[in-house]
Amino acid sequence: MASKRELEELKRFCILLAEGSGTILREYFRSGVAVETKADRTPVTAADLKAEEYLRSAIMREYPGHGILGEEFGTVNEGARYRWVLDPIDGTKSFICGVPLFGTLIALLEEGVPLLGVIHHPVLGELLIGDNESCLLNGRAVRCRQCRDIGDAVLLTTDPRDVPVYQKEARFDELVRRVKVYRTWGDCYGYSLVAAGFADIMVDPVMSPWDSLALIPVIRGAGGIITDFGGDDPVRNSSSIIAASEGLHGTVLEILGGDSARDRS
Repeated sequence: MASKRELEELKRFCILLAEGSGTILREYFRSGVAVETKADRTPVTAADLKAEEYLRSAIMREYPGHGILGEEFGTVNEGARYRWVLDPIDGTKSFICGVPLFGTLIALLEEGVPLLGVIHHPVLGELLIGDNESCLLNGRAVRCRQCRDIGDAVLLTTDPRDVPVYQKEARFDELVRRVKVYRTWGDCYGYSLVAAGFADIMVDPVMSPWDSLALIPVIRGAGGIITDFGGDDPVRNSSSIIAASEGLHGTVLEILGGDSARDRS
């Protein structure tokens, strides 16, 4: 495992990566950048591509033996001990609509286990970095809110239209009925709010590895619990996510009834 000194050096490098990519994204934000549609019918812009190109080139210069998985440009050095997982813009739809809640996700895995996670909101000027033991927001320690009553909870998600496609719609509707506040402050911004103690539950019914792996050290570092919809380790199955405070996660999991796209009743 990485030594304490190595971990601190990697944290500093993560912050430099985020700041560098953030400069690129701010230049493109609300600039009228052209939007294209990828084969999976999701949007992409030059900002996504330029930011990931920057991240990849910076990593390869500093750590040429490391591996990389990025949303836009795929995999290099897949079998490396250390592997970076990158999402240059998590929330591209928000980005192209001029909404500043998008972010950049940077994960560093050691032997397949998330070691560090970064959520950077470059327009908001907010950077969270977690190491599974602690979580810092702009250098200040943050923790999940200790809400234990589902009736007092703030629930967030990204796109409710994904729920009936991938999960159990009736169970999700029950969760919405039982919480105090339900909003769609989604993508990685929702996880930032949970980690910083401003919201209590963030769920996404469908995810990809570049969407989810950076979230794990952040939420765990803030004292929260993060699993897939079936309660499993999201490192093994990152196709859905429940992130919540320790006192609420079990209740949320029970209400949602496990991860199954086959049983949506």
